[in-house]
Amino acid sequence: MIDILITEDNTEISGVLSDLLRAEGYTVTVADSGEKAVSAFEKYGAKLVLLDIMLPNMDGFAVCDKLRKHSDVPIFILSARIDKNDKLNGLLTGADDYIEKPFDIDLLLAKISGLFKRRYSIDELRCGELTLNRAEHTASLSGTRLDLTAKEYELLLLLCENAGKTLAKEYLFSYIWGSDSESELQTLTVHIKRLREKIERDPKKPEHILTVWGVGYKFV
Repeated sequence: MIDILITEDNTEISGVLSDLLRAEGYTVTVADSGEKAVSAFEKYGAKLVLLDIMLPNMDGFAVCDKLRKHSDVPIFILSARIDKNDKLNGLLTGADDYIEKPFDIDLLLAKISGLFKRRYSIDELRCGELTLNRAEHTASLSGTRLDLTAKEYELLLLLCENAGKTLAKEYLFSYIWGSDSESELQTLTVHIKRLREKIERDPKKPEHILTVWGVGYKFV
């Protein structure tokens, strides 16, 4: 599932908005028509839909109505149409908010951040392009589900929950495998290697799971 689906036929607006949202760590997909938005949502799903009204063929109201028949996904309408009837129509069709263009990007980002904290932060932990779902014990990278074993997931979650902190090898091993485990410390090294192969661009030159020599590992 992606974080945010932007439905906007103005490429300049969608480009700037998607760049800003990705810089904030969200996974983003852009659709330039109502039909493409519905198709993308049915294929990938989304946690938030940012929706323009004036779209070719299927307008934003129709998209909102169609999504609402099958999903309670939050929908923010972003539109230059500021007539009261348009706002009422959007809200009555099922939009959660109606934001006028031109909008203040800082206020929009704050609204999006607030929504994600209220709705998703309990079960999900985001570390840059990584998203970990505590309820489902799953992880995804840039929206793509990672194939992790139970121990790999637990180890990645522990590292992400302590991002920026150096965790000793002995602590990591004891926390994940238990102090009375018959496994050896080398097991931790093997799991770190496997995680790097799954999340790093170059596992031999890791950018996220770093070795702190003589101590342990740190997630950045």
